[in-house]
Amino acid sequence: MTMNSKVNVFALPEGNGGRRSSIAEHNLTPNQIVALLDKYIIGQKEAKKSVAIALRNRLRRQNVSDELRDEIMPNNIIMIGPTGVGKTEIARRLAKLAKAPFVKVEASKFTEVGYVGRDVESMIRDLVDQSVAMVRSEKSEEVREKAALLVEERLLDILLPPVAQSQESLDDDAETEGEALLSLSTEEGDPSVEANRRSRRKMLERLRSGKLEDRQIEMDISSDSSGGGMMQIFGPLGQMEEIGGMMQDLMSGLPRKRKKRRVSIAEARKLLEQEEVQKLIDMESVVKEAINKVEQSGIVFIDEIDKIAAPSTGAGGKGPDVSREGVQRDLLPIVEGSNVATKHGMVKTDHVLFIASGAFHVAKPSDLIPELQGRFPIRVELKSLTEEDFFLILTQPKNALIKQYTALLATEGVELSFSEGAIREIARIAAKVNESVENIGARRLHTILTNLLEELMFNIPENVSDEKIEIDEAMVKEKLNHVVADRDLSQYIL
Repeated sequence: MTMNSKVNVFALPEGNGGRRSSIAEHNLTPNQIVALLDKYIIGQKEAKKSVAIALRNRLRRQNVSDELRDEIMPNNIIMIGPTGVGKTEIARRLAKLAKAPFVKVEASKFTEVGYVGRDVESMIRDLVDQSVAMVRSEKSEEVREKAALLVEERLLDILLPPVAQSQESLDDDAETEGEALLSLSTEEGDPSVEANRRSRRKMLERLRSGKLEDRQIEMDISSDSSGGGMMQIFGPLGQMEEIGGMMQDLMSGLPRKRKKRRVSIAEARKLLEQEEVQKLIDMESVVKEAINKVEQSGIVFIDEIDKIAAPSTGAGGKGPDVSREGVQRDLLPIVEGSNVATKHGMVKTDHVLFIASGAFHVAKPSDLIPELQGRFPIRVELKSLTEEDFFLILTQPKNALIKQYTALLATEGVELSFSEGAIREIARIAAKVNESVENIGARRLHTILTNLLEELMFNIPENVSDEKIEIDEAMVKEKLNHVVADRDLSQYIL
């Protein structure tokens, strides 16, 4: 079968908040999405393929006619596989690629409605908070340059206090309002405006060159600039969110308490920039765009979903008194699509993409209640990592552990390198320990490398004079083989 390679360029409608994801911006196809995921995650082609299709379908949906767009529901995915094989990383990288709000939750943390603990709706409230923070950060970057200019003006006003002028003078020349006039007096005692302007220009040059960063000044600071004065309301259920939102709105209308502090100009610049950025941002539009992002492109990753599935034997295993099935039934309407009350307003979950994962060692996906199973139509099984996978994980990804350690030691002036034999030996040991103790996937590599490089990392830079250090196969065997050989010791390698 021959497929037409031509791909139409999608244009997102205005309802997307005016911001395009990387997927839309670069018109990424599912194959290209998988190729980008391959830069960070080794193997698991089937899982990558499923999430790539889900992401591309979101883009396709945005270009469907209005009457049909709301009818197209996301195909939620359930990933099945042991720990440490890339389930969470796939979801996290996917969200970053899509520039979408993303939150990871653990199903075992939730309890049935009516019991003390987190309710399932809290995942949506967390997602909205994360989205608001994301949009606020984007808006802040847009206005940061303008805020920096306003901060410079305020710093100049502090360094060169304005001379009192009559209101008539201010009204006649609006451009001079807020400018600090240096009290350089003539023999008759009149201020020199031109001298002041020259002084301000010189002071501005010194500010921009960084020559005044350590100078101490006294300034008024809002009491919440340092993070204090925040009142939070904690509670197990969603109603507390509404009460907390109402209280926050009420408190925001009150005048903010200010206090005088002596700070360096470098610190003052940061504090004043926060204030100016906050003034320039329209929070109503931020919240509106954030909620739209959640409803149209939000991703919720539900980990350990197998922990709320009762095994088919009926034993139920050991666990909390709250029934697992009760948590599933509370989760069902959120995944199906419902309205959730948050402190920023009502949020619809109909088009939020849910990705669930679990090892399913004891329970099986079929042990979930049928209604919940039906809301996760795409099932992907992730494979355990092999010795060859470990070798590729250590060498290929952009964030490979060996690259991380090399970069860390480069900051100390030490050039660290690994021979291919050493890397293959590390991969072999990781695979062997996973087989003999407990399979924790790629996380095993973290501890293996920590054990291998512990002495080296401790002694640098004091007791190591070499500028180049190569880790070879013999060194790896000497450091680690005795641990692998002794089963009692190997259990301490987590």
